[in-house]
Amino acid sequence: MSSKLVMEAEREIEGLLRGFPKALRVWEAVKKDPEVAASWEMANYIAVRKMKYSDHGEAHAKIVAANALKMLDLLEEAGVEPDIVRDGLGDRDDARVVVLLAALLHDIGNQVDREGHGFYSAVLASGVVDRLLSTVYEDPCKRTVIKGFILHAIHTHMEEALSRTIEASVVKVADGTDMTKGRSRLPFDMGNVNIHTVSAMSIERVEVARGSEKPVEIRVYMTNSAGIFQVEEILYRKLESSAITDYVDILAVTVPEGSPVDERVVRKIVTMGGRLKHLTD
Repeated sequence: MSSKLVMEAEREIEGLLRGFPKALRVWEAVKKDPEVAASWEMANYIAVRKMKYSDHGEAHAKIVAANALKMLDLLEEAGVEPDIVRDGLGDRDDARVVVLLAALLHDIGNQVDREGHGFYSAVLASGVVDRLLSTVYEDPCKRTVIKGFILHAIHTHMEEALSRTIEASVVKVADGTDMTKGRSRLPFDMGNVNIHTVSAMSIERVEVARGSEKPVEIRVYMTNSAGIFQVEEILYRKLESSAITDYVDILAVTVPEGSPVDERVVRKIVTMGGRLKHLTD
């Protein structure tokens, strides 16, 4: 994914963290952390280079973080408190530390294997989280509480697991919002043609906005109806296994609206070398 997307996500994160000094300090520490950067690179090495999956590295992590923080803001504006605040375990700044680090580290387990990567991500993140939190929190008990929230969010970010906190839920659903054609372009161009890449190539953009009936509305704009697979099988399943189902609406539309035909994603597919190959000419 392009450096432009990374910079846009970074600007959004910094804007959303304005007024939250602890989360901003953690963010500054993450940006300079070589272990985090290397983990993103290795996650992409296995996921993209070896498995021909979509991006699971730095760009994806930062886009997810921006969208998760945006959802957290919208929920709070509607009176929905993060669990760490509601249960008297921390403040709104702490909630953002949880969401930020969980979002940024949720996929680093892909460097071990795609299967079970939620568990591997939590294991690999444990030491990183300890180190980053120690730059902000002196009290070891408080650090342990924050870390527990973070690891729960990381471990449960896939739709097969139940996310039990608001913080974990916004990370999980935000993970499902990063499904545009920019993320899937490289594996598609590398010849990985399947319903996952074709449907992702059909997603023009995704917006996280204030809803009219619920606090959050996720708007998905598709150029081809194949994009509904991303909405139904990934985004909606993540929402269903979260703790924020009552607070989020999903709206998916084809663009341009009113067009009688979809944009063609696939031109010709043939079997070649034991797999399906997309031919562009």
